[in-house]
Amino acid sequence: MTSMTSSTNRPVTTPDPLLPGDAVPLARRCFLGRSAQGIGGLALATMLGEQLNGTAAAAEPTVRVPKWSGALKTLHFPARTKRVIFLCMAGGASHLETWDHKPKLAEMNGKPMPESYTKGQPIAQLQGKKLTCLAPQHEFKKFGESGQSFSSIFPHLGTVADEMCIIRSMKTEAINHDPAHTFMNTGTTISGRPSMGAWLTYGLGAETDNLPGFVVLTSVGGGQNQPIASRQWHSGFLPSRFQGVHFHSKGDPVLYVKNPAGVTRGRQRDVITAIQKLNQLRNDLVEDREISTRISQYELAFRMQASVPKLIDISDEPKHVLDLYGTKGGDGSFAANCLLARRLAERGVRFVQLYHRGWDHHGNIKAAAAKTAKLVDQPAAALLKDLKQRDMLKDTLVVWAGEFGRTPMAQGSGRDHHIKGFSIWMAGGGIKGGTSYGNTDELGYNAVENVVTVHDVHATMLRLLGIDHQQLTFPFQGRDFRLTDVAGNVIKPILA
Repeated sequence: MTSMTSSTNRPVTTPDPLLPGDAVPLARRCFLGRSAQGIGGLALATMLGEQLNGTAAAAEPTVRVPKWSGALKTLHFPARTKRVIFLCMAGGASHLETWDHKPKLAEMNGKPMPESYTKGQPIAQLQGKKLTCLAPQHEFKKFGESGQSFSSIFPHLGTVADEMCIIRSMKTEAINHDPAHTFMNTGTTISGRPSMGAWLTYGLGAETDNLPGFVVLTSVGGGQNQPIASRQWHSGFLPSRFQGVHFHSKGDPVLYVKNPAGVTRGRQRDVITAIQKLNQLRNDLVEDREISTRISQYELAFRMQASVPKLIDISDEPKHVLDLYGTKGGDGSFAANCLLARRLAERGVRFVQLYHRGWDHHGNIKAAAAKTAKLVDQPAAALLKDLKQRDMLKDTLVVWAGEFGRTPMAQGSGRDHHIKGFSIWMAGGGIKGGTSYGNTDELGYNAVENVVTVHDVHATMLRLLGIDHQQLTFPFQGRDFRLTDVAGNVIKPILA
C-alpha cells in the first residue's frame, strides 16, 4: 500500500504577495498542517497576489500544494488507455429494445412467461402478477463490416459499430435504481464507498492542474427522470480530493467558483491577512488529514476561474463538429455534454461521467425507448468519431451502461426492472471493436454464456489503465478495500 503522505521538502523562502518586501519561510510539511480555517486565505493570497501583479492567468502560485501523482508510482501493466468516459444510461435501458435481439421472444408475444424462468426469482413491481411475454418493440439490423446486430433506433451508432464491443451477458445484484447505481459506480450496494472515478484519480492522479481529475455531467429526457444522488460520484473513505466535481452544461458550470459580487480586492486582502494570523495561532494545535485536500481544492478552484470559461466557450468549435454532435452547446443536453466530455478529455481530465436520466420505461416502451435513443444516439456516435479523428480514441475508453436491464415480461406497455441479464458496450482504448461477447437465453431473461458481472467490468477498466484491480487498495476499518471488493475478473477476450 502506497502511503499518501507527501515527502517533506526543505524549507523555502517565498515573498508574501500581500506584504511586499517581506519574506515568509514556509516548509511544505508546515504548510500542509495548517488548519482548515486558513485554507481559503492561503490559496486566495497566492492568487490575489498574482492578480494584483497582472499575472494571474499565467503565473504559478507562489506557494503550491504538491500535485497528486497517484498512489501507484509504477503501473502493474502497460496502459492501453489514459482516460475513461463513462456514459451512464440512468433508469435501466431495455436490452431487448437496444442491443440484444431475441426472435424467440417475438414468437412468444402475449403468451405466458414460462414459470421455469421466473419461479423464485427477484422481480420488482411485477411480483405476484400475471407474467406475459412482450416482444421486442423495434426491428434489429446488422451494422458495419462486422455485422453487429442491434436495434434500428440507433442509426448513428450503427455507423461506428466496428468500434464497439457489445457485452450481452451482464448481470447485477440490486433490483432498485439507487442501490443498482451504487453497485455500478462503487462495486457495492452499500452507500459511502468510493466511486469508480475516485478510485482512478486516487490510483493514477490527474493529467491536469487546471481542472478536476474527475468530472460529472447530467442530462434528462425521454422517460422518467430518476434522481441521481451526488454520492454516486463521492470519494467515500478516500480523501475528499478524489470525489467527482459536478459540472453544469448551462448557467454557471461550477457553482461557487466565481468571486461574490461586491467583494473588492482590497477587502479580500484584509480578510486573507486576518486568516493568515489565525493560521499561525491554530497551526500548532490542529492536524487534519483533509488539510492538503482543502488547500489543493481552493487552489484548483481559482485555477478553474480561468480554465472553465475557456472549456465552456465552444466558439472555437467549427460548425461541422457542432453538427456532428447535433448541438449548439450550452443547453444541458446529452449532446452538449458529449461535446464537453471530449473537451474535458483533451484537457487531461482522467474520468468523465455522463448521466442521462431517461431510460426508466415502465410504460409505452416502444415510443419511449425510441425517444430516449434519439437523444443519445447521435451524440454518442459523434463522441467516438470525434475522438478517433483527433487520434484520441486509441487511448480513451468509452463505456455505455445502465444500472440494469428490463424484463422480457410486459408491465402494461412497458417493462419492469431486471438484473439477471442486460447489455452494455465499450469502445476505444484497448477494446476489440466490431465484436460481441456473451449471450442471454432465448427470451433474454438470464445471462447464460460468458456471464459478466459489474466487478468484471471494473477489473477490465482498471486493467486497460495499467492497474491490477487486486492491488489498488485502501485501508479502512481494519481491512484493505478495493473497487472490485473480493471479486472481479478481467474480460480478456474483449481486449485488442
